[in-house]
Amino acid sequence: MAYNAIRQPDVSGLTVGIIGGTGDQGRGLACRFARAGQTVLIGSRSAERAVQAAEEIAVMPGVPSGASVTGGDNDEVARRSDVVVIAVPWDGHAATVAALARPLAGKIVIDCVNPLGFDKQGPYALLVAEGSAAQQAAGLLPDSRVCAAFNHVSAPLLADPEIDRIDLDVLICTEDRELVDVVGALAARIPGMRGIYAGRLRNAHQIEAFAANLISINKRYKSHAGIRVTDV
Repeated sequence: MAYNAIRQPDVSGLTVGIIGGTGDQGRGLACRFARAGQTVLIGSRSAERAVQAAEEIAVMPGVPSGASVTGGDNDEVARRSDVVVIAVPWDGHAATVAALARPLAGKIVIDCVNPLGFDKQGPYALLVAEGSAAQQAAGLLPDSRVCAAFNHVSAPLLADPEIDRIDLDVLICTEDRELVDVVGALAARIPGMRGIYAGRLRNAHQIEAFAANLISINKRYKSHAGIRVTDV
């Protein structure tokens, strides 16, 4: 069946919170959603750092004047958001997510964390007891609607204000099929992107691990490679 964006819901009114919004990946996603007109909340352990990052993003080229970009601590952002993106370093993933279980209850949670290690031979996928970062998040957030998505989006591309389109597919793993349409619609708010269902959460580890391959590709070819799925 050909890809069909017509069925996607209207997500323009959703507030998107980024936990880890002061890091490269979180900050880049926040910038792109702000450019698209979403209400964006930047979360950090330090509310002061989050506020500073939000102020910087709000005046970046391409972000509309008057865009709603504000910052706060992680708990506040989790409470105020409709959709929350987890974009924290892997070594702090479990503790950060567990601490937000109550404010994230009933919320859509998008985990884009890739558990990777680095040694002299380059990047490699780490073993995760739960299977993947997304499965770990789902286990810690039993009352949230969890998916894996945005794992393969280049942070430098997201942060570059001169790049208007980012042509890639966002692979979405979840147990909740309705989330595929919602998260796919959010991805489509960024010109060039589309969301593609890639299986249940048990398949998320393959997507997270593939980030190691992409890093190797980017290093070899001095590129910012992403994923495109053919014949969909």
